Amino acid sequence: MSARPTRRQLLGLGGAAALGLGGAFAASPLIGRLLPPGEPGKLLRSRLPLPARHQVELPIPAVLQPVRSDADADYYEITARRATARLLPGHDTEVWGYQGTFPGPTIESRSGRRTVITHRSDLPRPTAVHLHGGHTPQDSDGYPLDLVGTAGHDMHAMHGGMEGMAGMDAASILPQREYRYPMKQRAATLWYHDHTMGFTGPQVYRGLAGFHLVRDEEEAALGLPHGARELPLMIADRSFAADGSFAYPEPGGGRPGVQEPYMNGVLGDVMLVNGAPWPVARVDRAWYRLRLLNAANARRLRLALDPQPPGGGALVQIGSDGGLLERPLRHDSIDLAPAERFDVLVDFSRYPAGTRVRLVNRLGSGPTAEVLRFDVGGDGAADEFRLPERLSTVERLDPAKAVATRTFVFQKDDRHWTINGEGYRPGRALAAPKLGRTEIWRFVTDFHHPVHLHLDPFQVISRNNGDPGRYDTGWKDTVDVLPAQGVEVAVRFNDYAGRFLMHCHNLEHEDMAMMAEFTTE
Repeated sequence: MSARPTRRQLLGLGGAAALGLGGAFAASPLIGRLLPPGEPGKLLRSRLPLPARHQVELPIPAVLQPVRSDADADYYEITARRATARLLPGHDTEVWGYQGTFPGPTIESRSGRRTVITHRSDLPRPTAVHLHGGHTPQDSDGYPLDLVGTAGHDMHAMHGGMEGMAGMDAASILPQREYRYPMKQRAATLWYHDHTMGFTGPQVYRGLAGFHLVRDEEEAALGLPHGARELPLMIADRSFAADGSFAYPEPGGGRPGVQEPYMNGVLGDVMLVNGAPWPVARVDRAWYRLRLLNAANARRLRLALDPQPPGGGALVQIGSDGGLLERPLRHDSIDLAPAERFDVLVDFSRYPAGTRVRLVNRLGSGPTAEVLRFDVGGDGAADEFRLPERLSTVERLDPAKAVATRTFVFQKDDRHWTINGEGYRPGRALAAPKLGRTEIWRFVTDFHHPVHLHLDPFQVISRNNGDPGRYDTGWKDTVDVLPAQGVEVAVRFNDYAGRFLMHCHNLEHEDMAMMAEFTTE
């Protein structure tokens, strides 16, 4: 690790010159030397025998129905609570789940039609709910101190040792919050999850996550696989204690963050898909739509089908974080950092009936190299889907019209993870972009950091002054930035003035202060 640039070097000349990036990005000799790209954290081993793989059916999260609807909106009520689930054979696991399930129930919204969700919490700690990928006003964005819980929660006990927490008290916690989502956005695979300051890692780990799907007329006109042939797949690694409970290295005493050996990130040894370990999905010889979500705290994934069908290119990407691409892209494998989503089609008619097709993780080893298995049956119901050559028209942001260029350096100091040398402090903004104006934001890293922006998606325009990567296409809200790498994105914030967040979506990094505010005006 002697080649690692120092904090002073990284911050010099706007935080990029020491990597040879200068005013734009150039390739750095340090790229790939700091840490193997598939190992962003430390493995926490389970204390019980791991279950046999491919023994349970793939569960599909239930779609939550609104409690009422009117001409303009659908209204939902969700309570986060503890419940017991049989995740591993022979063991019960306490989950912290929305409606007591892991994953939480799926919400389905229509583009342009408001969704209003009242969240409550009966958990031992308060929660904050973020709609990840949502184009959402400040008061419904899930600010990490906009908490939901009971009056018995003690803010000082939770956050007393964290910066910028003077004056916080129990009055900051409401028994319920109404989150109003205008849904002025394209069809896309979103997800909702906990965003509580200092406790996001353990609370998402225990189950506080669910899908939120946005649909629109453009997508519907494509006739994509739907119903039983549309599979939302929430992939998350977890480890278990000897009694079957989730194992997570909290520091103890109710303090925020994570134990020091796990500051780089917590890696589990059990791969869960929709809460089931290494499940089986029975499919027809037909096209299927896989909505892939990496909901791990820190683990990167490189997903591929094994065996590959004749000719390869089995994973046909049709969408990214922010919705449809312009045209389908064929991949043999797809890399997903934590929080990224890929909308993928697979034509299982390319396999003979009876084929067992594994979805594998090329960045894993041993049990984490397996994810799930597809068992290909007969032809089943007729499949009339034909892959279109064109999917959508995607507006291109023009970097030449950018009114500002900003550099953000993601790195670790002696105590925690930082952005531009600062740990997170509520109320301190690192940028004040103007609504409706395009800017270029540069992310420079000393480690692996999946960088997420709230409010609006962005478009990746370069990596180290070269072309975007093969997985950077379309509208993104999370970008995978590898060690000693620089990524430029074009972003334009719209509609909502207020304070929003930028942070690393390695949840241990986020909890250890790698988060910053920006203010739109």
